[in-house]
Amino acid sequence: MPQLTDEALTEDEGGGRSTWMTPQEYGASRAALWTGAVVLVTDVDGRVLVQSVDYRPDRLLPGGAVDAGEAPAAAAAREVREELGVDGCYPRGLAVDWIPADTPGIPPEMGFPGEILHVYDGGTWTPDRIDGIRLPAQEITGIHFAEPADLPALMEPGDARRALSALRARINGGGPALLEDGHPTLPTALDRLGVLRTRRTPLHGTWHTGPVPAGVPVREPAAWLFAPDGRVLLLISRATGCAHLPPPTADSTPLGHRHADGAAHPRTAGRLPSPPPAEDPAYARLLATPEQVRELSDWGPAGHAELAAVHEARTRLSLPPPPRTPLSELPGEGLDR
Repeated sequence: MPQLTDEALTEDEGGGRSTWMTPQEYGASRAALWTGAVVLVTDVDGRVLVQSVDYRPDRLLPGGAVDAGEAPAAAAAREVREELGVDGCYPRGLAVDWIPADTPGIPPEMGFPGEILHVYDGGTWTPDRIDGIRLPAQEITGIHFAEPADLPALMEPGDARRALSALRARINGGGPALLEDGHPTLPTALDRLGVLRTRRTPLHGTWHTGPVPAGVPVREPAAWLFAPDGRVLLLISRATGCAHLPPPTADSTPLGHRHADGAAHPRTAGRLPSPPPAEDPAYARLLATPEQVRELSDWGPAGHAELAAVHEARTRLSLPPPPRTPLSELPGEGLDR
């Protein structure tokens, strides 16, 4: 911040000569940008809340303009209250985006100078909280919970990029993302692999402990393979960005099975071998917490029961509970022990 004196020292674009400016000249030289705040909310299935409005055809995250003298977090809470009738406080930021002045689709008569837009974490809303939504008489015409991969079809391109980047930042757990027109300035592994760009494969049904009953078809067995720090191996398809658990290893033991679509999907648990299973060029190999795996999957209510069984297995293996940390990609040679 410049000192509030009669003159301000500035440098030319080459960083060479310095010139003195009055406070008025310095103030006039600074970029003027709008400020906005939106809130990213998901339901228990990991779908994103978007709303329809009466002044444009595409969907938006809840939020809007920051008023003069208003803090962005206060604006986020006010906008959600005005638009959805839900009180809340959203102190955790997920992303800060710089939106350029030449963004397509903005009427020239608005004189749009560019915008700094804050994305806050609205958390996961339960069915009871969703039932409490009350829309205003005008402006907001409806809400919809959208599969993350469907956001580009529902939103303006920059809005969709921003929402997906913010969602990845929330799952990643490495702090807010800095964006330029929705593009991360420092992409994470989730960004680089385009995770959530393809619809997640739904695998709902019910969770059962114990072996698969005789006569029940078995499909897609998978394993929770634990690293020494309590994280698990996750495979990301390079072609689609979809998340998958790896296949079972010889040393993994039965954990239970998910029954869906008339078949059983067995799960086993065990330690991640050293070296890990052979690298498949079609997949990136990441280490993630079990919670991150669930958030990248569409498992329905049974996901909670499976997650509890996973942590029981981790405890039996005498492994620590892993804190949420950014997902890390395994190098080609595997995991250091």
